[in-house]
Parts: sequence; C-alpha cells; structure tokens
Amino acid sequence: MRALLSFAGGSGHALPMMPIARALAGRGHEVLFTGQPAMLDQIRGAGFDAVDSGGSTLAAATDRRVLVRADRDAEVRVIRESFAGGIARERAPKVLGVGEDFDADIIIHDEIDFGAAVAAERLGVPHASVVVLAAGGMITPGLLDEPLNRLCAELGVSARPDLLDRFLTLAPVMPSFRDPRSPFPPSTLAIRPDVLADHQEREDPAVDRVEAFLAAQPDRPLVYLTLGTVFHQESGDLFTRVLTGLERMAANVVVTVGRELDPAELGVRNERVLVERFVAHRAVLPRAALVVSHAGSGTVVSALACGVPLMLLPLGADQPWNADRCVALGVGRMLDALTVSPGEAAAAAEDVLRNATYRAAARVLSTEAEALPRADAAVGAIEQLVS
Repeated sequence: MRALLSFAGGSGHALPMMPIARALAGRGHEVLFTGQPAMLDQIRGAGFDAVDSGGSTLAAATDRRVLVRADRDAEVRVIRESFAGGIARERAPKVLGVGEDFDADIIIHDEIDFGAAVAAERLGVPHASVVVLAAGGMITPGLLDEPLNRLCAELGVSARPDLLDRFLTLAPVMPSFRDPRSPFPPSTLAIRPDVLADHQEREDPAVDRVEAFLAAQPDRPLVYLTLGTVFHQESGDLFTRVLTGLERMAANVVVTVGRELDPAELGVRNERVLVERFVAHRAVLPRAALVVSHAGSGTVVSALACGVPLMLLPLGADQPWNADRCVALGVGRMLDALTVSPGEAAAAAEDVLRNATYRAAARVLSTEAEALPRADAAVGAIEQLVS
C-alpha cells in the first residue's frame, strides 16, 4: 500500500501523524509526506520522504509579533476563510498532483487539511482524517459548506455533507477530553497519543542536557514551560513574566522557547532553570509535576496522557477551547496571557502543584490514554479501508 500523509500547517498538524507513519512503515507500506516547505526537513529528519505542496507558512526565525488577546471569532474565521478557503484551494491541486505521481492508495491528512480530502475524492481513493483540534468546538455545522462546495465544484468533485469524515477519522486524543458538544464523527478510531509510544527516539543532545540537568538538581518538583512551536513568536514578554514567577518556586524548571528563538533572549536564570529550544515531550513530561503552556492540542494531550496537570495561557488557534475543556475537567487552571504577572503565575502554579485534585483528575485521563489501542490499530483500519 502507498500512503500519502498530508498536512496543512506546522508541527501541530504533522506530528500527530508520525505514529501512524511509523506503524505503516513497520508493516511494510510505502509512506510519503507532503506539506509546507518549512516543515520538510523536520519530516525527513524523522526518516520519511517528503515533498512540497504548500500550506500555512511558518514565520521566519526573525519574525516577531506582539502579544494580543486571543480572539475566538477571528480564529474561527481563519478556519473558514484560510484553511477551508485560500489554503485548501492552493493545496488541493498540488496534493492531487503529488497523489497522482506517487500513485497513492490512500490520503491521510490532518483534520483541517481540507484540500487534501477533496484531492482524494478527485483521485478516487479513500481518505482518513487525523484529529488536531483536541477539544473540538471550532468547526460548527455549516461553517465550511460554502468554501468546500466551491472547491469541489472547481475540481469536479461531488459535494456531500459527510465529505470530510465519511471514511475514517483517527484521533490520538482521549475521547473524554473532547467537548461533548462537539463529538467525534461516527467514523472515529481513538488511538494512544504519541508521547506514550515505545519507539526509540533519535539521538538528541537536548535530551542529554535535560537528563544531566535533572540529575544535578535536588529532588524538587519539575515544572515544564512551553509556548509551542508557532505562537512562541507572538508571545511578547510572556516567557519572561511567567518564568520570573516560576523561578520564585522551590522547583526545577525546564523551558523550551522554540527553534526560532535564542534561549539567550531570556537572559541569565538561576541554577534551577534550564532553557532549550526544543525537547521531545517524552523526555520531560513523564517526570513533570506541572506543565505551563499555551494550551496547544499536542502539549495538552501529551501532558494529560502522562497524568500531568496544567496551567494554561491560551494565545490563539484552538487553544481557548482546549483551556476551557481542561478547566471543565478539573485538570488545570487558566490565566490571561495578556495581563498575567510573575506573582500571579507563581501563585497559580503553586496552587496546581499543591492541590491534589488537579493531579487526580489528570490521572483519570492518563489511565484512559494508556488503555487506547496503539497506532497499529489505525494501520489495520487503513488496510481494511484500502482493501
């Protein structure tokens, strides 16, 4: 079988497909990724072939934007007008061409890579969607009808209400995390989040530095601070404000600022703080007592899969919905990223660390994650779909 894996955004769109890609390759199937050029080296570094088909372009390393308040209405418009509009119209013919050249038997695409689904329909092959909006809530009934119907007409595809999920939906998300007002489609198979996978990581000096840092520290709670792989570049002074607060605590702190930011930008920190550009979740989350984050789907799901409670500072995209769901489930607290002070950050972090109910609620999600089938189950479903 020849599987084309397509994504429309950055790491948060591509990485959830990695365990599926590894499982496909492990079963002898041929795998090809396609997405925006800024992501291709990262995909190739993971051992897979990848080709350019455009998409939502990552910011250059030198780009910085000021921190603004999260605007839910604006983020929903981005889904409709950009991902289902301009990005889908750009990507659909390109993915179609890649699929034809690759002779794909199936296209597996991230949840909002709508153009790839339409391309698969035009090719006459099945397609599977991989959930990247963990809590749901952004895509309401009818939101995408007009732009997708227009795209289908342009490519000579029959528009149908179940276009996006009529074959298979793969959700590397604990089902109870999903907002019940935005349920998964009937075609959904939930699988274990990648942070719990047992594959061998490639050698990474950053992981070695984390190991050495923790080995040299007294036995204190570990706090992990991250603002993800996209929104870190539009976070203003949020890293500094939050880290100044976390430094006041009797805790070890690991911070990842993203590949585009220089750790030196945070200045000299005390001996209880390690700042890195990027560290794989599996290297730090199983040891963490608290995760402080922007509420991105990947970080939230990975933390909860490891039973770690959260302090959340949503910045945009689906993050406000994820943060709402965390608060509703009692697994963390949400603060205003625009106004939070060092003192408020420290107080909220201390509260989550000391209040055992947060960790107990997170452990419920972790138990659920551990009981989910591995990515091999997804491959079995894909094989049945193709056959």
